[in-house]
Amino acid sequence: MALLYWSLILVMFIGVLGAVLPGIPGAILIVGAIVVWGVVNGFAGIWIPLAVAVVVLLANLGVDFLASYLGAKQAGASQWGQIGAVIGLTVGFLGLLPALPIGGPIVGLLLGAFLGAVIGELLYRRDLLLALKAGVGILVGTVVGKLVQGLLAVVPVITFLLTTWSQVY
Repeated sequence: MALLYWSLILVMFIGVLGAVLPGIPGAILIVGAIVVWGVVNGFAGIWIPLAVAVVVLLANLGVDFLASYLGAKQAGASQWGQIGAVIGLTVGFLGLLPALPIGGPIVGLLLGAFLGAVIGELLYRRDLLLALKAGVGILVGTVVGKLVQGLLAVVPVITFLLTTWSQVY
């Protein structure tokens, strides 16, 4: 029982890393590990950490978009810059993933969002300084969003440990 418990804790910590690093599943790993523990133990005393993990999973979905949007808005990016950032983020993440399996997703996420925002702003405003400012704003928003997701992902892990520790030890 202890081996399974610690294996699931390890999976949850990988989920915390995945909340910050693209290319690794995040909160879904945490939810999955909690569900596995619940299945093995008849879901006794697991509802609170499971509920917390599901709330964090849903919150993490919104944080990505909200952080990028707020970063773009703070930097004065237009809708063109925001759309460019989303396209660049997607192309950068998916395009660099096979080429650079270790750094590719991270580089693609950051560089793609930045370049997409800059290109979108250049197409709309034709002002390099404003385009670079929008790109930096979206880049900062993306990084802050990932850090918030990482902090949020720690909450269900701690909740799980606090509520299940007595079941194992």
